[in-house]
Amino acid sequence: MRHGFAFALATAVLLVVPIAAAARPPAQQAAQAPAQQASGLPRTPDGKPNLQGIWQVLNTAAWDILDHSARLSVPAGQGVVEGNELPYRPEALSKKRQNFENRATADPDSKGYLLGVPRIMYMPFPFQIFQTPDYVGMTFEYGGAYRTIYTNGTPHLKGPLNFWMGDSRGHWEGDTLVVDVVHFTDETWFDRAGNFHSEGLHLVERFTLADPDHINYEVTIEDPAVFTRPWKMSMPLYRRKERNVQLLEYDPGLLSDQDQAERERKKTN
Repeated sequence: MRHGFAFALATAVLLVVPIAAAARPPAQQAAQAPAQQASGLPRTPDGKPNLQGIWQVLNTAAWDILDHSARLSVPAGQGVVEGNELPYRPEALSKKRQNFENRATADPDSKGYLLGVPRIMYMPFPFQIFQTPDYVGMTFEYGGAYRTIYTNGTPHLKGPLNFWMGDSRGHWEGDTLVVDVVHFTDETWFDRAGNFHSEGLHLVERFTLADPDHINYEVTIEDPAVFTRPWKMSMPLYRRKERNVQLLEYDPGLLSDQDQAERERKKTN
């Protein structure tokens, strides 16, 4: 499933968020000033850490979440997995190795599919966070993907269901946004190295605003069909601060189609 058409719509809807926040009465906004000054963190009118802005990782996890040497078109990188080891079941490890051998064509990214969570969070492309008391929205430059994390206390949808980006339900534990994600498809990977999961994937993400320009992102992965125990990844997200920074568009499915069409055109000329 290629997914670029919804980007403009999702962005338009989510852009209402900062406008709505700004419309709060001045007295209510002023009441948050002491708390913000005490913690040093920017806060929304309801007192939660303000995660809004454009963010991006600075790592090579999209290519391989473990330590890896450079390969053609793959930069060397340090892993983001706690302990630098994935607890695969023996039969799953065999499939992982097969994925790696066939990664050029088997990687869902090469097919123009949505990348899923958590992989979309550490692609080397920016994404934007919008925030209200009822939900946190994210739009991604890569593939025009978007997420809605409901923070209004509503439960997960009844399953079984299969979503490319899962079903996300969040709550605040102090200054950390904790997100529970379920209802996945098995057609996404963790990286280009073939690390994979099943439909039974369960994630718990933690977003902690360390300071105004950094979010500590942590995700715990549980998938008994593939792994013998839960495991964890963590990394910082960096605020993009260039003048007039904004999300642009990178749709790999569309670009792939255009490239193929150009190849066919050249053949007929």
